[in-house]
Amino acid sequence: MKKAQIKWTGGMQFVGKADSGHAVVMDADGDHGGEDSAVRPGELPLIALGGCTGIDVVMILNKMKVPIEAFEIAIEAETAEEHPRVWTKIHVLYTLTGDIPESKVKKAVKLSHEKYCSVGAMLGATAKMSYEYKILPSGSR
Repeated sequence: MKKAQIKWTGGMQFVGKADSGHAVVMDADGDHGGEDSAVRPGELPLIALGGCTGIDVVMILNKMKVPIEAFEIAIEAETAEEHPRVWTKIHVLYTLTGDIPESKVKKAVKLSHEKYCSVGAMLGATAKMSYEYKILPSGSR
């Protein structure tokens, strides 16, 4: 069983700590009583999605012995109009740099989203998910 501890540090700021022992600071913006000192809790699922699928893609490409020079993931998302404002649409754009065969990127992305990324599976329960990738030539970053 995984666990997390979240501690209020004053105002609208909280510090969450996971089983790994690593912490993340969260805060609200000024309009909601916070000091805008940290990421909003609602932003964390998108960051987690990027990290989850990014780790998958890198691990899969490493197993295929495909070197990567650079890798970025951009995520755009929309929420429901009414509360709870769950994510309803999420688009993930992978940008990889290097001499990377398209077939291998396509396979890595597909495996991440269809098999390995648990965060994507959870978000996909309420959101329509879409994905695309682009490969930039070696030395173009």
